[in-house]
Amino acid sequence: MTLIGLRERLRERNLHDASPATSRKHPPPEGERYAVARTVDGKFNDLENPTMGSAGMPFGRNVPLEYAYPENHQDIVERPNPREVSRELLTRDAFKPATTLNLLAAAWLQFMVRDWFSHGKGDWHSAWRLDLGEGDPWPYGDMKIPRTPEAPRSPGDTSPPAHVNLETHWWDGSQIYGSTQEFHEIVRSRKDGKLRLDPDGSIPAGLLDQLAKEPGWWIGLALMYTAFAREHNDICDHLCSQYPYWSDDDLFDHARLINAALMAKIHTVEWTTAILGHPTLQIAMRANWWGLATEQIHNLFGRISKSELISGIPGSHRDHFGVPYSLTEEFVAVYRMHPLIPDYFDFRSAGTDQPLGEHSLREVQDKHVRGILERTSMTDLFYSFGIAHPGEITLHNYPRFLQEFKRPDGEFMDLAATDILRSRELGVPRYNDFRKLLRLRPVESFEELTENPVWAEEIRRVYKDDIDRVDLMVGLFAEPKPEGFGFSETAFRIFILMASRRLNSDRFFTTDYNARVYTQAGLDWINRNTMATVLRRQFPGLRPSLRGAKNAFAPWPRVQTAEASR
Repeated sequence: MTLIGLRERLRERNLHDASPATSRKHPPPEGERYAVARTVDGKFNDLENPTMGSAGMPFGRNVPLEYAYPENHQDIVERPNPREVSRELLTRDAFKPATTLNLLAAAWLQFMVRDWFSHGKGDWHSAWRLDLGEGDPWPYGDMKIPRTPEAPRSPGDTSPPAHVNLETHWWDGSQIYGSTQEFHEIVRSRKDGKLRLDPDGSIPAGLLDQLAKEPGWWIGLALMYTAFAREHNDICDHLCSQYPYWSDDDLFDHARLINAALMAKIHTVEWTTAILGHPTLQIAMRANWWGLATEQIHNLFGRISKSELISGIPGSHRDHFGVPYSLTEEFVAVYRMHPLIPDYFDFRSAGTDQPLGEHSLREVQDKHVRGILERTSMTDLFYSFGIAHPGEITLHNYPRFLQEFKRPDGEFMDLAATDILRSRELGVPRYNDFRKLLRLRPVESFEELTENPVWAEEIRRVYKDDIDRVDLMVGLFAEPKPEGFGFSETAFRIFILMASRRLNSDRFFTTDYNARVYTQAGLDWINRNTMATVLRRQFPGLRPSLRGAKNAFAPWPRVQTAEASR
């Protein structure tokens, strides 16, 4: 009940619109598919405000707009220098594992992030430039960080700069289906509603090369893309058996709805409960989907109440809480969780647990992904991720390879310094101001910020004894975590607000989450499937490790242990 009350207060005070007033004007597309199916670019989810949440619309804010102005140029690049923050406070000194999770949790999060938001590749012509301190080992000349382009604004507009989301803001599987017509056409087979995959279920070479051109593509994304592209095609086969007269578009539209909802359910009741292991959160996140009436009651009787509290958000009344829906800059900021990624990957056989080779993070990125997929089976790769741990989200645990990250265009970046600079550039308040705006008490000393006295002194030195200048990400990584939490309580404030909002505002999770739109076969598919059932169906060789698994994002037993327990 405390969490419910907190969420209500955040809904009242921490949702702010940054979209232009012209967003309501848009002609409907030809035909009537948009009324019962997701559009490519996210338009017409809200039929009265058709561009709400669509690709190209600005991010909203979780802080009042008067607090959302970017810092001045000197503060962005100097106070303190983001490169100094990266080197002194974030660099991984030794890998700190998150032992309650497996590495699939890290891959899944980036898979979801690809669905939710993108500021684009940035503008190199007006890039930020960071000074390099004495003894800095950076070997690539000037340190540049591309500037985030601003959304167009009317003459005389004095509101804070807004920045557009190139993905749709909706939870709609756009990391698979695309947010542009061009990508959409690349992935569709145009036969039986299916996505384009090779006969063995792998990503076609041409598409794989296309995906590798995007910064941040790595083997973890390839695993998730493959699993849920296959899942889409299996859903198509199931629907075709039920509705043999349906067209290619009918099958595709329904399979996309079902697959996207299944991914949203997995994130809500499995990934979140894995990374937030507190007993109260186990109940609360399941209640988000099924209500306090529980999954068992839902499976027996369906919805027993119009209330989202009793019967969950899916199928309830849609509600924007007085503010047009969008994801927010603050939501993006708290999901900067690169410490989850290890620097090295140990691939092992799913059948014997025998080693297949160790690879650095750099060797499992962009163009190297294709070679790994040719040499190593998907079953072995998933098994290797299932038995490995991600990193803990904390200071001194940022992957070193990401501090010398080579983009597909050949440019090198320190992503840790970039994360720090981005929040300043985009007007996300620093840590103490952020806490105040979320109705949390600001910390008064470095010793209060962190329980680690060595860290407290390091942060004091970097921030010149000014606690109010501590960057948001540094504060989030330094503060003590509540019992069972994989990330900070401050970040959790944004999470508890926005996790529900993504469902509440989407008509395909609320008023149109029904058998008329999804079909009963589709709703049944969502209800009976989990991450574990998806993996067991798509990769049967994983069944020994997943036998009896309550949560596929928790560490799996190694093959010998699984076999011995039969």
